Amino acid sequence: QEQLVESGGGSVQAGGSLRLSCAASVDSYRSYCMGWFRQPPGKEREGVATIADYSGTRYADSAKGRFTISKDHAKNTLYLQMNSLKPEDTAMYYCAAGRGRSGAACTGVAYWGQGTQVTVSS
Repeated sequence: QEQLVESGGGSVQAGGSLRLSCAASVDSYRSYCMGWFRQPPGKEREGVATIADYSGTRYADSAKGRFTISKDHAKNTLYLQMNSLKPEDTAMYYCAAGRGRSGAACTGVAYWGQGTQVTVSS
C-alpha cells in the first residue's frame, strides 16, 4: 500500500499555476511534519515548503509569496498551490512526511511519494 500518492503535475508556461495534491494514508498523515521537496534536473533534492502540527508553515525563499502549502483533514490530503511559476521551478516534486522539521524541509522522513513532474516553459 502506497503511503503518499502525488498528482497534479504537468507542463505550464511561465506565469501559470498548478496545484499539486498528495493523498496520504492515515499513518503518514499523522506525521508531525508534511512537506514538499523538489529535485531539478541534475541537482540535489531541496525542501520547498512544510506544514507542521501546531507550528505553521515554512517556505524556501524561492517559494515565498508564490507557493502555498495546506492540508485538508477531511481528505487526508496535502496540497501545494503554485502560482507565478518560473522555468527554474521545473523539477520532480515529492511529497514527504517526517518526524521533525528544519525550515522548509521535513526531517526524519519516514514516507516519500513517487513524485510528480512539473515543467515550466518560458
